[in-house]
Amino acid sequence: QVQLVESGGGLVQAGGFLRLSCAASGRTFSNYAMGWFRQAPGKERNFVAAVNWGGGRTYYADSVKGRFTISRDNAKNTVYLQMNSLKPEDTAVYYCAARFSDYALVPQMYSYWGQGTQVTVSS
Repeated sequence: QVQLVESGGGLVQAGGFLRLSCAASGRTFSNYAMGWFRQAPGKERNFVAAVNWGGGRTYYADSVKGRFTISRDNAKNTVYLQMNSLKPEDTAVYYCAARFSDYALVPQMYSYWGQGTQVTVSS
C-alpha cells in the first residue's frame, strides 16, 4: 500500500501561483511514477502532469504546458506541482496518484490516490 496526502491548495487570483505537495508513505516511493489529476464539479477526472520514478521524464496536459511544473524529491517521498499563471479554468480538486513502474495518462492506470486538495482561481 501507498498512502498519499496532498496539501497546498487554496484560493488565488487569476495570474497567481500555488505549489501543491503530495507526501507519500508505505512502499518504496522511488519505485512509483507519480501523476497529478484534477476534477472540476460535474466533470471527469483529467490528467494534468506526470513524472517517472527518477524525475527525469515528465509529461503535461496541453492545457497546463508552460505554466505547471511537476517534480519529485525521492529523499523526501514527495511530489510537487508548481502552478503559475493560474486561470479560473484551473479551478478543481487536485489529486496525486501513484503507479508502479512508468507513468500513464489515464486515471484508471493508477493504483493509489490521495484525498485531493481544492484549488480555486478567482477572476
